[in-house]
Amino acid sequence: MDMHNSKEKFLEAADVRLEELQLPQDLKRLSYAQCRRLAKEIRSVMVRVVSKTGGHLASNLGAVELTMALHRVFDSPQDKIVWDVGHQCYSHKILTGRLKEFSTLRRENGISGFPKPEESPHDTFISGHSSTSISVACGFAEAMELKGDKHHVIAVIGDGAMTGGLAYEGLNNGGKNKNLIVILNDNNMSISGNVGAVSGYLRSIRDKESYVRMKQGVEKVLVNTPHVGMPVVKVLKNTKDGVKNMLVRQTTLFEQMGFVYLGPVDGHNLQELEEVLRTAKRYEAPVFVHVNTVKGKGYLPAEKNPSKFHGVSKFDIMTGNPEVSGADCFSTVFGKELVRLAREDDRICAITAAMKYGTGLQYFEAEFPERFYDVGIAEQHAVTFGGALACSGMVPVFAVYSTFLQRAYDQLIHDVAISGAHVVLGIDRAGVVGEDGETHHGMFDVPMLTSVPGASIYAPATYGELRLCLQRAIRKDTGLAAVRYPRGSEKDLCFPIDTPNASYTYTHEDGAKMLLVTYGRVYNAVYKAHMTCEKSGYDTSLLKLTKIFPIQKELAEIAAGYQTVIFFEEGMGNGGISTLFGSMLAEHGFAGRYLRVSADHFVKHASIPSILDQLEMSEQAVCRYIYEYGNKN
Repeated sequence: MDMHNSKEKFLEAADVRLEELQLPQDLKRLSYAQCRRLAKEIRSVMVRVVSKTGGHLASNLGAVELTMALHRVFDSPQDKIVWDVGHQCYSHKILTGRLKEFSTLRRENGISGFPKPEESPHDTFISGHSSTSISVACGFAEAMELKGDKHHVIAVIGDGAMTGGLAYEGLNNGGKNKNLIVILNDNNMSISGNVGAVSGYLRSIRDKESYVRMKQGVEKVLVNTPHVGMPVVKVLKNTKDGVKNMLVRQTTLFEQMGFVYLGPVDGHNLQELEEVLRTAKRYEAPVFVHVNTVKGKGYLPAEKNPSKFHGVSKFDIMTGNPEVSGADCFSTVFGKELVRLAREDDRICAITAAMKYGTGLQYFEAEFPERFYDVGIAEQHAVTFGGALACSGMVPVFAVYSTFLQRAYDQLIHDVAISGAHVVLGIDRAGVVGEDGETHHGMFDVPMLTSVPGASIYAPATYGELRLCLQRAIRKDTGLAAVRYPRGSEKDLCFPIDTPNASYTYTHEDGAKMLLVTYGRVYNAVYKAHMTCEKSGYDTSLLKLTKIFPIQKELAEIAAGYQTVIFFEEGMGNGGISTLFGSMLAEHGFAGRYLRVSADHFVKHASIPSILDQLEMSEQAVCRYIYEYGNKN
C-alpha cells in the first residue's frame, strides 16, 4: 500500500487522537471537524494534568483554538510565536511534540509551565512576566528583516497584559516591522478583573460589531484585488477609511500606532481565526488582530470562576474544589492585619498590581474600597503612585510578589527613596516559590533593597512576627520599608513562635563554638538541625534575624565570639544580608571561619522542599554543615 495514501486516509479518519499525530505538521491536514474533536481532547488533557500538578488553567483553556489556528496558518519554528507571560502556552506545548512529557508539567526535571527555549525550538523566548511579548517580537522581526528572512513573528498577548506600560513601548516601536503580527487574546479577565481605561477601551471596540462586519468585507476586497494601479487601490483605501469613520468616528489606538487593525474575531471559531490570520499574513505591514475568547472555556468550574482557576493547586476535577485552601497563609494574615491597622489609621491605603487575591488585599477592598487601588499590571506606576500618595500625607502599602517588584527598581530609588517618602512594601512570595521556576522565585528583592539608601527590611518567620513587622513598618519606620514573607503557611513550625521583638532572636548555648545565622522560613530547618545535632553532642547557638536591614552593629559583636559562623540565606548571596553580615564581621576584626550558604544561580522549578535541599537549606543539609564544621562536646 502506498504509505502517502495510507497517511492521507488515516488523517481523514474521524477518530484521530493526539498521540497518533506528528505535531505540529499533521495539524495542517486535519478537517475542521477533526480539529474540534482535538480541541476537546486537548482541554481534557489540560484539566487532567493540572488537577494533579497545579498550574495556570483558565487562561490556557481559553486559548486552545487560537493556538491550533496559529500552528495551522504559520510554520513554527521558522515563523516565531512569542507568548506573553506564558499563561496561554500549554496547548502550544502539547501541539509541538510534548504530549508525552505534559504529565510532568511543573514537576522537578519535567517541562516548565512557561515557554522555555531549552525545551523546544518552538519556544522562541523564555517568559514569565507580563507585557514583554511585543518588544520581544519587535526584536525578532527586526533581525529577520536584517537577514532577509520572509517569515513572520507573532506576539500573543492577553488583555490583562495590555495594562502594562511595556506593551505600549513595544507597540510604539513595532509599527514599522512589516513581518510583525500582534494578537490580542481578549478574555476581559486578567488574574483579578481588568481595571482602568484600557479595559474600557477594548470593550468599546468589541461592542462595534457593525463596524467589524463591514470592515472585514472591505479588508477582503483590499487584500484580494489584483494589482490594477495605485488609483484603484487608493479609492478602495479611502472607501475603507470612510466606512470606518462613518461607523466609529475614530481610528483605533493600534492603527494610530501604525498597525492594520483586524477584528474582533471569535477566538473559538477555528475557521474565522484562520481566515483573519491568513489575511494578516498577506499584509506587508504590521498587523494587530483582536481575538475574543472565554477564559476557562470547556471546563465549567473554570468558566464560572476564572480568577479562582487562573493559577491553581491540585483540585478535584468533578467538583472543581482545590485540594488546599488558601485561607491559612502569610498572604491572608498580611491582608487581614492591614485591614485592622487601617481601621485605626485612615491614612493607610492599599495598592496592588492586578494581584488582589494573590496578595490578600481582597479584605481591604471589601472594607475600604475608597482607599484601595488596583492599578493593573503596572508595578512601576504602583510605586511612583505610592510615592506621591506618601508625599501627600497618606501611608501607601504596596503588596506585590517579590519577582514582580524587580520591575520597579528605578521607581523605588527615584520616586520614593530620594525624597524620603514613607512607602511600605508587602513583598509576597519572597524566596523560592516552587513549580513556577526561574521567572517567579523571589530571590532578588533583598539585594535590590539593600542597595537603596534609607531602606528598612523585615523578614518574619511566623504569622505573629508578620503582624508585628507590618505594624513597625507602618507606624515607626520612615522612608522605604519592606516586609517580606514566603509563599505558604507557618504550619509545621517546630521552634517557639512567641515574638518578643521585631529585630532578632538569639539562642545562646553555653560552650557552643558555632553560630548559625538566618532569617525567614529557613530558620525552621536550622532550628530542627540544631535540635537533632545537639543529641549527637554538637552544640550550636542560633541567631534569627527579623529586621534584617540595616544590620544592627550589636549582631556583629555577638557573632565575633564564635569560632565558626554560618549564614543560611534563602536568596541571592551577592548583595544579600549574608554578604553584608560577613563584611561587618570582618570590619569588627572577626578572625574565625565564616561561611555563606545562599543561591548563586537561577533556580529551576521543583517543589519547595526539594529546592531548599538543593540549596543546602533543609534540615539534613544544615546538619551536614554542623557535623563537618562543628565541635563535639
